Amino acid sequence: MSSGASCQDADSGASEKSNKGGGDAVGMTPYYQTVMQLIAAIMHSQAAGLERAAQTVFTSLSKDGVFHVFGCGHSHALAEEAYHRAGGLVPVNAIQEAFLTPLTPPGVSGQLERVAGLAKIILDGHDLRSGEVLMVISNSGINAVPVEVALEGKARGLTVIALTSLNHSRSVSARHPNGRRLFEIADIVLDNCGEPGDAAVQYEGFRGGGAPTSLLAGAYIINSLVCRVVELFLAKGLTPPVYLSANVPGGDEHNRALEAKYRGRIRGL
Repeated sequence: MSSGASCQDADSGASEKSNKGGGDAVGMTPYYQTVMQLIAAIMHSQAAGLERAAQTVFTSLSKDGVFHVFGCGHSHALAEEAYHRAGGLVPVNAIQEAFLTPLTPPGVSGQLERVAGLAKIILDGHDLRSGEVLMVISNSGINAVPVEVALEGKARGLTVIALTSLNHSRSVSARHPNGRRLFEIADIVLDNCGEPGDAAVQYEGFRGGGAPTSLLAGAYIINSLVCRVVELFLAKGLTPPVYLSANVPGGDEHNRALEAKYRGRIRGL
């Protein structure tokens, strides 16, 4: 298990966070200020973790492996960000179930995310192989399904990368009966540097704040990982397996040729 570097380890160069509502004289909104500081914190604190994650993914993909990505709740959007995306890696398998996302009424899907015993059933529907990499995305990292997906992935011989908020996860107790949170299970931890509860902009006299950052930060981390994997392919004189847009000339033909190698391994191809 790797606890990962916390964004609190980074020196973003600011003496204090500008995350109070109200903006400033030149019209920079508090969310803009918060996001710019957040990206800087991720750049500084997560560089080593991203490099380790990229090396691990590259090693697997260069041996014809598949990169598996799981997210439930709103984190399913980040699994989609990594999957079948122009500029993204072709050998990515998104592990998604509609009953664990807001496509199912949140009053139902949010409760199902806490139910133990589902992960094995979900993963049995995918071709996960020892030596491959599984990214599990959960902002809080405390619910049963993402915790068990990580445990099941490790039991099957995969390297598990957690994309989570260490600030949030360390501030709350695990909901899984084993008492462990996602970051305590994963081999590599990437911290999205978000606030507990995800709302990043606070307002005087208002509890909870507004404007989450987990999706924006997660997309930045995932695409930073993709870029580094592409660089590693190029450094070895290999052609990176990257999608072209289907809306440019030759895109469909390029993509179909790459997908043929992974058909049967990636759901939906």
